Amino acid sequence: MSDPAHISVESLATPVAWLSTSGAVQNCNQAFASWLGVSVRRLQGMPLSELDVEIGRLSEVFQRLPESGHTLRVHRARLAFPGASEYFAELWLTRLESGEVRVEAHPTEEFLGEDPAKVLPAALSAALKGLAHEIRNPLAGMKGAAQLLARRVDDKDKDSKELIELISVEVERLAALVERLLNPAPPREFGNTNIHAVLERVLQLADTDAGWAVKLVRDYDPSLPELYGDADRLTQAIWNLVRNALQSGASQVGLRTRAEHHVLIGDTAHRLSLRVEISDNGRGVPEDLAEQIFLPLVSGRAEGTGLGLAMAQQVAREHGGSLGYRSRPGHTVFTLLLPVNDNDLESDDE
Repeated sequence: MSDPAHISVESLATPVAWLSTSGAVQNCNQAFASWLGVSVRRLQGMPLSELDVEIGRLSEVFQRLPESGHTLRVHRARLAFPGASEYFAELWLTRLESGEVRVEAHPTEEFLGEDPAKVLPAALSAALKGLAHEIRNPLAGMKGAAQLLARRVDDKDKDSKELIELISVEVERLAALVERLLNPAPPREFGNTNIHAVLERVLQLADTDAGWAVKLVRDYDPSLPELYGDADRLTQAIWNLVRNALQSGASQVGLRTRAEHHVLIGDTAHRLSLRVEISDNGRGVPEDLAEQIFLPLVSGRAEGTGLGLAMAQQVAREHGGSLGYRSRPGHTVFTLLLPVNDNDLESDDE
């Protein structure tokens, strides 16, 4: 199996299969087999056309699938193992560099008629839960290593102390995220959050990750008020956006904040919102992924998991905000709008 994503998706709850160049199932994860009610072994070697209830539809899509890196979506596909029950799904077919085709099935039978945006949190949660098990042990090792380093570094070496502290804080934050995914609990209560403190934490991570290779530019409005939110979740969301910029080949990444008055986000009007822009001069968003980049497991990079942007959008929604973007080669801007609590504004005015 030549798809590097095999390692990361075999344990996911999202059904995924890999087809040969002739359209036969070479392999699939357990979620795909369980979804169709059979074993992985029984599916291996079976042509996709034999799983297609609408005879010929998937074969036609397979034949016109573009070159590597491109994805075609099949709405309300109907699949069934011969003699078994049939199931509905949104299918995403992507041709890999090897010529094989990856098929992601997003079951829709229980969601028919619903807004796909409402399905996203459940799909993202299922995808992340599979990864959480794999992340837990390495995080424990990193935490132990950071503690050992802290004991060995001289107190006079402030730079090393700061870096070790950064490692420790990030390990704790990621460990808390893993625990939330594995053991869902009610969301934490929001508190007063300084957006610039969040951005500075992200820039510290970016500086450590990219070093001198990338120029990091700040353009802050110091008059912005605090917002009501979760600093850790916002850090994760914005770091995902900045890391994508770093991985796009950018030589410069900018963080800009401004106030937006009387903004409509969804169906709700807000007197004041904070506008956070993450810009870069990298390659830009691939045109064929423009309408899908916020969906789980959609990535423009072969080694990408396709989870970062989906999570960033989910965090924006948790805060009553929105996430959008505009992109062309050499100039990409992701815009995060976060409303300031109107009640807080009223109390400040009194």
